[in-house]
Amino acid sequence: MNPALSVGRFGDERDSLMVRLMILLVFGLLPALGLGADTTSYRWLSPADSCAALCERIPPPSGYARTPAPDGSFEIWLRGLPLENGCPALRLYDGRTIARKPHVAVVRIDIGESDLMQCADVGIRLRAEYLYARGEYDAIRFCFTSGDTASFRDWIAGRRPEVNGNSVRWIDRAAPDSSYRSFRSYLDAVFMYAGSYSLGRDLAPVAKLSEMQIGDMFIDGGFPGHVVIVVDMAVDTASGDRVYVLAQGFTPAQDVHILKNSSNADLSPWYSLEDAAVIRTPDWSFTSDQLRRWR
Repeated sequence: MNPALSVGRFGDERDSLMVRLMILLVFGLLPALGLGADTTSYRWLSPADSCAALCERIPPPSGYARTPAPDGSFEIWLRGLPLENGCPALRLYDGRTIARKPHVAVVRIDIGESDLMQCADVGIRLRAEYLYARGEYDAIRFCFTSGDTASFRDWIAGRRPEVNGNSVRWIDRAAPDSSYRSFRSYLDAVFMYAGSYSLGRDLAPVAKLSEMQIGDMFIDGGFPGHVVIVVDMAVDTASGDRVYVLAQGFTPAQDVHILKNSSNADLSPWYSLEDAAVIRTPDWSFTSDQLRRWR
């Protein structure tokens, strides 16, 4: 043995731990150490909340490793989403539960007390929550179905939308407020007037399914339409095959949940990019040209 490496059992364990930490940092998997969801990054959680992160609960398939992602990115944030224990029944906004079980896990996030946060709204909520946690208020802006822009900066300044048919104007109605409570009220207004149609119109098409990134969404923009969001990805270290995990909300407004892969029980909840023609989820089917990305 090289004498320089003969540091004893404690040294070996310390070096091994450092190597593991370096790997986790490089691949953006630090939450897998068992630290749970960070309540400063997921502002709807209370300081007392203790729950496992998505990347702790849902391991990659055998032979796969999670794809690298930049530190502090939306990708890492989605991988850290807090999950409820086990796989509880889905709850509607009014507290009722539903019998269908398209999911393997439930995201611990409030859905409000009104029938507002449906499928497209989940994509909006997650993107906005990430930006709010980072203090990137200028980037929090979405378009209503009418095409009018709803800027959180305008909301902070006290301006509120006055909607008359397809006409929207913003008027001064409230005191300036950038609190989290004000932010949630802003989102409810966006949920009311945006949807799958506006997201499909406003987000950038992803040219090829092979270019998928965490945070992209499959959007069938219509009346009705549907939206699911990519919340994790992994790659086969031998073949290069990539797989991904999807989350959704649905109608009526209900718990955000991680979808099972009902077409491939052995791979579930992961989906393979090799299945490119039609992406069949438990509630909706998408085509590869419906993949969209935040601009």
